[in-house]
Amino acid sequence: MKIGGSRTSGNLEDRRRSSGSKPAAVGGLGVLGIALVIWLMGGNPLQFLGMMDVNPGFQQQQTYEPTAEEDSLAHFVSVVLATTEDVWTDIFRKMGKTYREPKLVLYTRSYPSACGTAASSTGPFYCPADEKVYIDLSFYQEMRDKLHAPGDFAFAYVIAHEVGHHVQKLLGTLDSVNHIRSRSSEKVANALSVKIELQADFYAGLWAHHSNKMFHNLERGDIEEAMNAASSVGDDRLQKQATGHVVPDSFTHGTSDQRKRWFFKGYETGDMRSSNAFSAKNL
Repeated sequence: MKIGGSRTSGNLEDRRRSSGSKPAAVGGLGVLGIALVIWLMGGNPLQFLGMMDVNPGFQQQQTYEPTAEEDSLAHFVSVVLATTEDVWTDIFRKMGKTYREPKLVLYTRSYPSACGTAASSTGPFYCPADEKVYIDLSFYQEMRDKLHAPGDFAFAYVIAHEVGHHVQKLLGTLDSVNHIRSRSSEKVANALSVKIELQADFYAGLWAHHSNKMFHNLERGDIEEAMNAASSVGDDRLQKQATGHVVPDSFTHGTSDQRKRWFFKGYETGDMRSSNAFSAKNL
């Protein structure tokens, strides 16, 4: 992804030096392992990590100094965030609406959010309560080394996906679906969660389409990087890696194939009218 000369966002909150409480191991699994199991079973790992925040298992805050490589990555994140602002401001304007830009918080190890404690073990996420995206830059390395999804545009896809949840918040989709989920069976709630995630993947593809039209910033192989990243975080693949088997009714994000297809659909069409994952019979 080409970013030379691109503007940076004014909505980046760099909290890396003021965060950094490090979770200690809990039994044999450790905090990361327990959070992963909770997530795979359809639970909210943030609630668990929020409890850990007041537990003696958390060590004292440590002094943190970002490396030059991390600062370069932070600059990249700021540029990507700026392109999402420009793209969605334009799309909302064409819909007769006003786009309210989200904040993006960079932190290290852990940091408080309105949705519970943000922790590196949970990965990037969007908190609708404070309309902020939370990212620990160590996830970039995790994508490369553990998820086998390297590349700058793969990371850009992750940012665009989380911003896609903010778009859902502004359009009322997120609140509406979460209200229905709260009154539904676990199976139905999980199915609705999958559709929310696939629509966010679509919005990430939509961003890629319009960002390239505006800034001509895509390079050869970028879309393939994003589709590989989408595939790497499919429920079926993650469950298979973690437990050796797959439980479709527990899916909350969609399969690898679904996530790739919805991202590419957004990129290929560039049309908001094609975004409704909730009416799609065959996801």
